[in-house]
Amino acid sequence: MSNKIKMKRQSSWKKSRLYSILALAFFPSPTIRILFVGLILSCFIFFNWMNQIWLVFLGITLFVIGFFVFGGMARAAFIKKVETSKNKHWVETKTLVDIGIYAVVRHPIYISFMFYVMGLILISQHWLSLILGIPIILFFYQFMRMEEKSNIEKFGDDYKQYMQKVPRTNFFLGIFRLIQSRYN
Repeated sequence: MSNKIKMKRQSSWKKSRLYSILALAFFPSPTIRILFVGLILSCFIFFNWMNQIWLVFLGITLFVIGFFVFGGMARAAFIKKVETSKNKHWVETKTLVDIGIYAVVRHPIYISFMFYVMGLILISQHWLSLILGIPIILFFYQFMRMEEKSNIEKFGDDYKQYMQKVPRTNFFLGIFRLIQSRYN
């Protein structure tokens, strides 16, 4: 592989990861934007407030799982299933993505954001982080529900069947159903 291709892959990887993190800070909802920026600031100000290093490690673990597992696998599934034009982002699709992580849970991107938030709360360990983080998680859950209504309008019965097969957020139930469907 030539150096030019390697550099292009590395820069697109960095750009996509940066985009997913910055998407939270620049989320269309001003309320979430303010809460999320406040949560990040509280992590810097109140880092390891209760002096429980195991909570910091747990928080970093949740953050990494959200970032790489849910976020990375969601992006990979989109790229594998959908061809997008140069001017569109990979999440702007007209195709129902039901492979990869989307065969396990319906909203891995929102789950990844929720894991980011839970990780930041645990890293900070301060009550202010909890007060800022819980509404963000609730907002994301509400956004999932709104997106499902939109997807029913967009994809129709295909999405309704998908909803019957794949749980909204329950990763363990999704794995169980996926394994069960493979053996039936």
